[in-house]
Amino acid sequence: MLGKQRQIGHSAHVAILDARPELLDALTLLRERLAAARFPLELPGAERARRSSAELLSQLDGYLLPRLRQPDAPLLAVIGGSTGAGKSTLVNSLVGRRVSEAGVLRPTTRTPVLVCHPEDQGWFAGRRVLPQLGRVCGPRHEGEGRPALSVVTTRALPAGLALLDAPDIDSLVAGNRDLAADLFCAADIWVLVTTASRYADAVPWHLLRSAREYDVTLATVLDRVPHQIAAEVARHYGALLERAGLGSVPRFTVPELPESAGGSGLLPATAVAGLRAWLGQRAQDPAARADAVTRTARGAISSLRARVAELAGASAAQYAAAVRLGQRLDDAYAEAEQRVRACLKEGGLLTGETRALWLAFPDDASGDELLEALGQSLAGLLVEAVSAADERTTAAWADEPGAPAGGLDEDGGVAERVGVLARRLRRCLEDLAVEARIAAGARDDGDDGETAALLASSLLGGRSGAIAQQSLAGMLGPRHASRLREDGARQLRACVDRVLTAERKRRGAPLHSLTITAEPQVELIAALSSVRALHA
Repeated sequence: MLGKQRQIGHSAHVAILDARPELLDALTLLRERLAAARFPLELPGAERARRSSAELLSQLDGYLLPRLRQPDAPLLAVIGGSTGAGKSTLVNSLVGRRVSEAGVLRPTTRTPVLVCHPEDQGWFAGRRVLPQLGRVCGPRHEGEGRPALSVVTTRALPAGLALLDAPDIDSLVAGNRDLAADLFCAADIWVLVTTASRYADAVPWHLLRSAREYDVTLATVLDRVPHQIAAEVARHYGALLERAGLGSVPRFTVPELPESAGGSGLLPATAVAGLRAWLGQRAQDPAARADAVTRTARGAISSLRARVAELAGASAAQYAAAVRLGQRLDDAYAEAEQRVRACLKEGGLLTGETRALWLAFPDDASGDELLEALGQSLAGLLVEAVSAADERTTAAWADEPGAPAGGLDEDGGVAERVGVLARRLRRCLEDLAVEARIAAGARDDGDDGETAALLASSLLGGRSGAIAQQSLAGMLGPRHASRLREDGARQLRACVDRVLTAERKRRGAPLHSLTITAEPQVELIAALSSVRALHA
């Protein structure tokens, strides 16, 4: 008979949930896009986006995709609530024996316990739901390694229904809170347990509002209610639910009994009879079962629109911030390049000691001395420009929320790297000078060092460089001198470009390493549109 009921329920689920392969493919693609989306910049709302993304992935992996693939799988009802609400005692009492630790130590439930009929064990022994958790058959003691789902079987539950005792949703342990959220995301039915002393607290109401937002199949249990005020508390709780738009949610009241505080962990059967009957009907009545599954699954799919759109917006904000940060960096280094080019054009390197060497060259200053001085002047100019660009970038990024830390240079690092490239430029100019003298057939008694020094002076001396170029023309001839200067200018531009490009990459590395692009936003919206088109 049960098999026939399941067959009827299965047909209803397929028709109502519209579980076509196309919908599953679209949801699978959306899941991949969600997994790829990242929110690395600490922008306002980034942490919320990370949590929302994790919750969506948990819901897709732990509930929605498995449920759509196997509509006739047993119903999963998660029993959850605040610390000390009596969840474990309630689960133990529903099955008539201790399957989950109940006691006065809080939080008691750190390892989730799933209870099902022996015929349904195969559904939960694998990773169909909650794939992030390992599996342990039978009771499991706390502290036995990584988080796992303890699967316990009992014939006290009807086939087609499983109960899951979740960790506290307000646990002091962050991992327990996250696990509790994951478990709720994997449920067909949410059973929220609160107490007479805590039913107005913020935590259970946050969960109730989430249930309303996702339109899940929901029931609530008001636990540990003193007999003397039971009617008054139940009436007030009902009024609060009504005001929140949850007046139709099934409510069950469990009186305060000695067993509630620990003891054997079992309440009298009569105390939980109403909840047991309601859960049993959800599992055994085809219409009730179809309604529970369809409502929660449809609610989960419908909730994707706003939640994924919000994540797409957060992704767009990340990209926009990255573009702004990158532009600030590029502007700073573009200004640095302009300063370097202007200085070279105006002859700003032929000052001080370098100018004195130039005036003494070649009678009282050698080509090597002049080359060394010009190389040091160029390196100093580049170091100053890079330092100014770094400072400007730092100041600009300080005004941008979410700017990544790092990228600043260690003491002396810029000077060392620039010095290496400046010395490489000198060697290139010396090689060009040798080649030019050979090509021009210059006298063998000429000095290659003097030729290289004149070339460097023509490139770095601004207006004074014209005198150096005239000297080169007298040594090599106008044509060879002109070609030598063109080749030298090319090497100088390459040196400046290499320095500024490398230093810009170094300063921007904390941003560029995040690889923030516009694609995640576009891909999320496209994947969501595909799901909506198939689930209109």
